[in-house]
This record gives sequence, structure tokens and C-alpha cells, in this order.
Amino acid sequence: MEVVARISTQWRRRMLFMFFMIFGIAAWFLYDGYILWPDEAQRHAEYLKIKDTLIEAGDAVDEESTSVRLAWERHAREMNYKRIIPKERTDGDIKEQRVIGWTMMIVALLHGVWIAWNHTLQVRAEGDVVIGASGQRVELDSITAIDRKKWKDKSIAYGIYEEGGKQRRLCLDEHKFKGCETIIIEADRRIKARAEQNA
Repeated sequence: MEVVARISTQWRRRMLFMFFMIFGIAAWFLYDGYILWPDEAQRHAEYLKIKDTLIEAGDAVDEESTSVRLAWERHAREMNYKRIIPKERTDGDIKEQRVIGWTMMIVALLHGVWIAWNHTLQVRAEGDVVIGASGQRVELDSITAIDRKKWKDKSIAYGIYEEGGKQRRLCLDEHKFKGCETIIIEADRRIKARAEQNA
């Protein structure tokens, strides 16, 4: 029996979706932290200057005064800013956005490396031996049962075998490694054949 079960398209798509999602969120935080929020902080400083000048001159009572809003809108038109009054963005706020952004970017890149590393793995059947993704070698005829508890929901089964007097499990993950089901079917066939011989 010769089978090479490599990374499935379904698993690759799911992992890449997660990678791009984390990468996108990280890029969003970094864009806020390095471009949008520093710009808004500058506009907010200009807004405060306009507001304070009007209040000191007695032309406004507080920031809710119509004269403050109109003065800002006039300034915004002249500077080609958005008319909306900018929010306060402190140095701490901006730093936090950058820290979160870089943290998530590192997570995304590590996840990408992990995906690439997983593509070097495979599950193989060579003759009467199954070689698992982690390198363990298991004789097909030594598999005494197939544990299918996770098969329906996750397409994962385990070949049960004994080694060194202990019961062990060989992971046969069809969702991740396309082709494992062929190995499972062959192991099942041999288990049933042995049972019929011993009956």
C-alpha cells in the first residue's frame, strides 16, 4: 500500500483565512496608530486652540457653543479637514494602538510560518507501515481498533495500537491531511480480516 496524505485544500483555506484576518486587524491598528490617530490628535489640538480662544474672548461659553462649532467648520474648510470635530487622541492612546498592532502583526507572521511549516508534514503509508505526521512508524497490522469519536465533526480518527506494553494512538486527520481515509479503510479491512480468522 502506497499513500501520501498531504495538507488538504480545506485546511489550507481555513488557516489562510485566519492569517489574513489577524494580519488585517493588525494593519488596521497600525494604520490608526501611525497615521489616523496622530493626524486626529493634531486636528484636536487645533480645535482646542480655537475653542479656548473663543471662550477667553467671551464669544463662547463652552465647547457646546454654536460659535465654536462654526469656527471649527470654517477652519476645517480652509485646511481641507473633515467637518466633524476631532476626538482627543492622547499619546497613551496612540501608543496602545501601536503596541496592539505590532503584537497582532507578530502573531500573524508566526501563524504564517506555522502554516508554511505544516506544509512540510504528511502522513504516509509505505507497504505495511504508516508514518504519522510527527514521524512515528506504525505497522498496519499492529492497529487493533479505529477510534472514530471525532470523525463525524472533525474528520479525525485514531489508530489504536500497542507499543512497549502501552496503548498508543496514531492520529489520522483527514481534514488536515487529505488521503488519511484511505489508510483508515485499509486498517479497518485488516482488523476485520483478523477478527474473521480468529472467529
